[in-house]
Formats: sequence, C-alpha cells, structure tokens
Amino acid sequence: MSRRPPAVLAVDGGNSKADLALVSRTGELLALVHGPTISHQQVPMDVAMERLRELSDEALRSAGLRGPADLGSFAVAGADFPGDVAALRRGIEGSGVARRVTVRNDAFAPLRAGTTRGWGIVVICGAGINAAGIAPGGRTARLAAMGDISGDWGGGYGVGQAALAAAVRARDGRGPRTSLERSVPGRLGLARPADVTRALYHGQLSPRRLEELAPLTFEEATAGDEVARSIVDRLADELAVMAVAIARRLRVARSAVDIVLAGGVFRATDPEFYRRIEERITTVVPMARIARLEARPVLGAALLGLDELGIKPDGAAERRLRREASALP
Repeated sequence: MSRRPPAVLAVDGGNSKADLALVSRTGELLALVHGPTISHQQVPMDVAMERLRELSDEALRSAGLRGPADLGSFAVAGADFPGDVAALRRGIEGSGVARRVTVRNDAFAPLRAGTTRGWGIVVICGAGINAAGIAPGGRTARLAAMGDISGDWGGGYGVGQAALAAAVRARDGRGPRTSLERSVPGRLGLARPADVTRALYHGQLSPRRLEELAPLTFEEATAGDEVARSIVDRLADELAVMAVAIARRLRVARSAVDIVLAGGVFRATDPEFYRRIEERITTVVPMARIARLEARPVLGAALLGLDELGIKPDGAAERRLRREASALP
C-alpha cells in the first residue's frame, strides 16, 4: 500500500446515495465507490460520518493508498444554509478523511461536471428539484429547494404524488378518466388507487415509493394519456421557469449560457418533454445551450477539488479526469 495520499477525496452526497471518488494531482481516477446517503437531513450526523469513514476506507483499500486525502471536496444534499454547511464541515473534519475540507450544496457538482467553462446553470430533477448557477464573474445563485415551504413542485416525488392524485380523482368522479387509474396501483402491487392512499395512510407503504410513479407517468404520457401528459407538461414548465429565474438573477439571460439538466428524472426519453423545456427557456434565454448531464455528478465534485488545489495550469488534469470518468460503466 502506497504511503502517498490521494489529492482529492470527492463526494457527491444525495438524499438517497453517496458516490465517493479518489483522484490524483494529475487527474487520475484512483477509485470510485458507492454507498448510502451521508446527508444529515436523512440520517443522524454520527451515522452519516460513520458511513463516510467506511466508504473512504473502502476506496483507499481499492486504490492501495493510505489516507487522509489532501482535500475533501464535498457536494452534499442538505448543505442549504450556513448552519447546515458549518455542521457538515465540523462532522467531516472530525471524521479524519481529509486534511482540509470544502462543503457545497450538491447542486454545484453536476454544474461543474456538465460544463468546461466554469460558469453556467444547472437544473436538477431527481427525487426533488433544485436549480443553481454561477455567473462569469463567480457570483452564484441557488433556489432554496426546501419543497412546499419554498414554493417548489416537481421531482420524482412530486410527479408521483400528482399521478396518484389524478388516479384517485378519476376513480371517484372528481377528475377526467386516465390510464393512471390502473397503472398507478398496478405499479405498486395494489388493485385500486384508493388502496394506495390507504396503504400510505396506515404506514404500510413508504411515501418514497411514489417516486416509482414518475417514469410510469412519462410512459403513459408517451402512450397518449392526456392526464399524464398534463403532469409531464407541468413539470417541464416548472423546470424551465427555474432555469429562467436563475438566468435573470445572474444577469446572463442574454448570454450564451450552458444549462445542464441533471438528476434521475432526466433519464426519461420523451421528446415532447425536452422540446417543451427548451422552447420555454429559449423564449427568455435565446442563446441557451441545453444538454442533459451524461457524467456522474461526483466528477464535478472531483473537478471542484482540483480547482481548489489550483491544479489546472493547462487543463490536462481536467481532460484526463473527464476521459477516465466517461469510460466508467
């Protein structure tokens, strides 16, 4: 085992999982491991930090290295307010996985992974939604992304809730008929929409299972169901208005700005969904360049770490890391 530690321990910590990568000063990807969430909003801080230590140890063993890393670059769900960032930094520093630590909201990892320009906008649609951006001069903007209490709607959970509501309302006569009446309970192993409601009410079904209804809703929309299409259209409109809001706050609405679409919901292949997003964004941001993120967001956390260490004199380290990360299965 080498005694030289890795330059960067990069972590993309979402609400349901964590990806951890070790990277050398030359941009070599030394190890990549996956594990459960380390967000303090999902599990107690001591549990989160124990998981972090275990993941770090696993990565070091895989790479044949010793720790701690020179820099821990963390992009973590739940790093929403200064108090959150401070608490996470204290916990991570206490874990001993890196000599120095930087903590950012997890929105900034896919943004860095999705553009080589150092600035732009990211729209995230996973279990929840968020949007953030960096202006050419380095100024940042981000939505609060706290759910209903910050005016949010969307993400896999929001779409799932809307699909269930549409199914229930169709069955009891309050809404138009829809194929979701059958497919929603069927996807969850139940017979009727009301069975899903009761199972949620009695705690027999985890609310997180509603996220499974997002891809189903896209399937039904693509197949021609008008109610499902209205839910997908609503989501597209919400994502577009988020991107536009960030562009206006950063004063880049008239610039050729990269807009990165990141998160599990963007695995959908429905052409109308993407056409609608692009149409509504470019009405206000006409030179926007919109693309789905292909790389893992942990790549962005690693690149942010190399940036922090000042390792980018000619971009060779970044090019190497992007090349190696793109070859991952």
